[in-house]
Amino acid sequence: MTEPKAGAERKAGAEPRAGAEPRAGAQPRAGAGLTAGAEPTEVLGGGGTRPRLGTPRLRTATPLPLLLPALVGLVFLVLPLLALLVRAPWRSLPDQLTSVAVWQALRLSLITATAATAVALVLGVPLAWLLARARFPGRRLVRALVTLPLVLPPVVGGVALLLALGRNGIVGRWLDSAFGVTLPFTTAGVVVAEAFVAMPFLVISVEGTLRAADPRYEEAATTLGASRFTAFRRVTLPMVAPGVAAGAVLAWARALGEFGATITFAGNFPGRTQTMPLSVYLALQSDPAAAIALSLVLLAVSIAVLAGLRDRWMAAS
Repeated sequence: MTEPKAGAERKAGAEPRAGAEPRAGAQPRAGAGLTAGAEPTEVLGGGGTRPRLGTPRLRTATPLPLLLPALVGLVFLVLPLLALLVRAPWRSLPDQLTSVAVWQALRLSLITATAATAVALVLGVPLAWLLARARFPGRRLVRALVTLPLVLPPVVGGVALLLALGRNGIVGRWLDSAFGVTLPFTTAGVVVAEAFVAMPFLVISVEGTLRAADPRYEEAATTLGASRFTAFRRVTLPMVAPGVAAGAVLAWARALGEFGATITFAGNFPGRTQTMPLSVYLALQSDPAAAIALSLVLLAVSIAVLAGLRDRWMAAS
């Protein structure tokens, strides 16, 4: 008998023998190995498989018991904002926003919110670094205390500030007798109240960014002779700059909208402590059109903050 010549082709339609190994380097045919409902896969060099990259996600149908409450929740959140836009006095809006009272409240709010954000940056960034990098007993307790103003009612925060920094407060008594500094019912008191409620937003943002950053860059800088502070200033701070900026924007927006702690600790004096939220509350009783105009300004600021942070908060979508 004669042996078949090497490389001779098989007959058309002939199936390979059971257990035959594919030739080295052979590529699977398009769609080979797929069954109904199975995900597309690609063959690895060692004979294994993995899901094919770029496979579109399967769309799942939303259950009706989840869809209805979701729609109701959406309407519940959006309807008040739409009502504010519908009932806004658009024709008289320029006159409302250029009135003396509104301009005073707007100017004071911008100044105090910016000053409170500066205080939060000076104090909050080192605090965030301490929580993210240092190891010390009671760190979890410190973190809980730092984030407490997020859930603390603002009025309670104002009362606490009075007990601490008021004329008869624990520290305020010493400030008044030694330096003649009185914080309650002053513009500086507004800054203190806004910084108290806004700084946790910055601390949380910066701490999360620091935890995501690789600490080995700081260690490399210290091994090359840089001090810890120099490594923080020249290496760490540029790496976490986006997180610091995001936290600063959040803190500024929170300070701009602060009401409870401000009215409790600093009062409601036009031109001195009456910020925009306080002016909205006061105008709602006598001039609803002015209250709506100020509310539209605060709404526009909130939308601008969300638009500026969309890459940070919506990256997972």
